[in-house]
Amino acid sequence: MCGRYSLATPVDDLVEVFDVPPVTFEWGPRYNIAPTQDVPVVASDRRGTRLGLLRWGLVPFWADDPSIGSRMINARAETLLEKPAFKEAAVSRRCLIPADGFYEWAMEGGRKVPHWIHAPDREPMGFAGIWERWHPGDPEAIYSMAIITVDANDQIRHLHGRMPAIVPFADRRTWLDTETPTADALSLLKPYEQSLDAYPVSTLVNSPANDVPECIEPAPVA
Repeated sequence: MCGRYSLATPVDDLVEVFDVPPVTFEWGPRYNIAPTQDVPVVASDRRGTRLGLLRWGLVPFWADDPSIGSRMINARAETLLEKPAFKEAAVSRRCLIPADGFYEWAMEGGRKVPHWIHAPDREPMGFAGIWERWHPGDPEAIYSMAIITVDANDQIRHLHGRMPAIVPFADRRTWLDTETPTADALSLLKPYEQSLDAYPVSTLVNSPANDVPECIEPAPVA
């Protein structure tokens, strides 16, 4: 599962890293992103590939109530094509969620300790995701997304059994391209094969109200 992540990379750098046009929205450093919040997402449609703000928590197009999205923040790679809420999006509405790192909680000494997991160079990663448009004919349609998860790799399995599916740089265009056969796209969803670093952080991150740089700083040694 992925229930919290960070993205402090300046938006101009995201535009360069993900090779998308300049954006019109503002984005400041975020250290404790939580479900139901609007976040930068890279997606492709008839107007090309671009970066926009989508709500975290996928609202299926057929939903009666958009509050269902709060329970659909993650989608398991293994069952994407089996779930009515995710199947169509997995075929034609794939996206990337930029992130500097993500959090997982592990039991240590009888308590849950948060850890921040990130690339060694702290460059932004691209989580695989799917997106949806709820009430497409409504001028206030809700655009939302879910992060796809896979089995954790060997480096972080001791912290949690699942992790976001991280799409390697070389495969990002293939994942986003709606012309990519579904089977080929889904074959990219696997435990991350490159290096990741992780260390314990403050319990500040336990509350979404705490969105400060201290969330990603190493916790003091007891």
